Amino acid sequence: MNLKDRINIDIFKLIGNVADSMNLETYVVGGYVRDLIMQRPSTDIDIVTVGSGIELAQAVADAIPHRKKVSVFRNFGTAMVHYNIDGKDWQVEFVGARKESYRRNSRKPIVENGSLDDDQKRRDFTINAMALSLNKDSFGELTDPFDGLFDIRRQIIRTPLDPDVTFSDDPLRMMRCIRFATQLDFSVMPETFEAIERNKERIKIISQERITEEINKIMLSKEPSRGWKLLDRCGLLAIIFPELTALKGVESVGERSHKDNFKHTMEVLDNVSKVSDNLWLRWAALLHDIAKPICKRYDEKTGFSFHGHEIKGSRMAEKIFRRMKLPMTEKMRYVQKLISLHLRPIALVEDIVTDSAVRRLLFEAGDDIDDLMILCHSDITSKNIHKKAKYMENLNLVRQKMVEIEEKDRIRNFKVPVSGEQIMEMYGLEPCKTVGILKDKIKDSILDGLIPNDKQAALELLENEAQKMRLTRIK
Repeated sequence: MNLKDRINIDIFKLIGNVADSMNLETYVVGGYVRDLIMQRPSTDIDIVTVGSGIELAQAVADAIPHRKKVSVFRNFGTAMVHYNIDGKDWQVEFVGARKESYRRNSRKPIVENGSLDDDQKRRDFTINAMALSLNKDSFGELTDPFDGLFDIRRQIIRTPLDPDVTFSDDPLRMMRCIRFATQLDFSVMPETFEAIERNKERIKIISQERITEEINKIMLSKEPSRGWKLLDRCGLLAIIFPELTALKGVESVGERSHKDNFKHTMEVLDNVSKVSDNLWLRWAALLHDIAKPICKRYDEKTGFSFHGHEIKGSRMAEKIFRRMKLPMTEKMRYVQKLISLHLRPIALVEDIVTDSAVRRLLFEAGDDIDDLMILCHSDITSKNIHKKAKYMENLNLVRQKMVEIEEKDRIRNFKVPVSGEQIMEMYGLEPCKTVGILKDKIKDSILDGLIPNDKQAALELLENEAQKMRLTRIK
């Protein structure tokens, strides 16, 4: 098969011409070839040459107008070139063809120079083991020793060689297998999946950073639940994310039972993913009920309950982020906030929607209120059509109320009109509990609609409260 028409662009002609001048057999390989065949966009290119990848990279960079810097990684025998050509920003990695062998206690291979055949045998999956020639005499010819093209057509994932050896040598490939199946909507061949089940404990030698990188790619896929369910089926989930495994199952007492919280979480995650590609909103969806197993209680009168799971879940999120090497920044705090507030809009629709309750929700959610409402809409997974429609209708009423109150009272992200420092200066106070009480009184009065959100009204209220506390204003 020849795909020269698909790679007949300047970047590949340039690399091919340089390779020919150096008498180097050179190919574009891996994910770019797969995506080219599947007509998926990609600007990350892997180049394999039977020779020195570093020398080829430097020569290619020299051939580009306004020479580009080459990033060299000699320990790995690779080099990276970033440049803009054909109106696109390309990232091209060059490496010499090689063969690899592994030791039991490490995923770092012993590397030797090799042929194209050796290089293709070390690839993780057949769909990533295809190569397209860039040399002039064979430009665009496909070398596909493991029928990767056929596997793309069948939409399957399998390893080029023995899957037990493939996954034992480099256990990260198990995560990549699940990730590719999720991203591409492919099926994993039974013998490949069974090898993951047999080798799942090997994942423990992989760094958390690499595992989390694959998890985030699963999370950003069109239907992330597919990946989590596969991780559960093969046994990896219990090792890398036991808190999610704990959500599984339904407990019954007599005729009373609770829903399967793992299944529900997967539905919520997919619902969010249909309307938002915000990775951290998706994480909030994944973790919104994470504390239910530890908060579960049963009462003979009321049945099962999970009181306080939103607060404990918010605390658990910090520990999960830390363990998974996720950013301990405003992104983590954003996820915590959404988890802690995710029941509030639902609680509003179950009661009379008061202005005060809406003001408080707007104040606490701030600029994240829209994302919170996406999460709340996504959290309605009832199979009772009438009940679901009623909840959706009521949530829309809450949204409408929010718009009205925000336009009128400017509550979102508001600051108390009188600061603690001003209160101390006005009444000659040192930092103390009294200052906090007075400031909270102003804030609560604004949120409850007792006074408007302006400084004059706040000062009048402050004076009245100070007199009740027998504080004397300094002239």
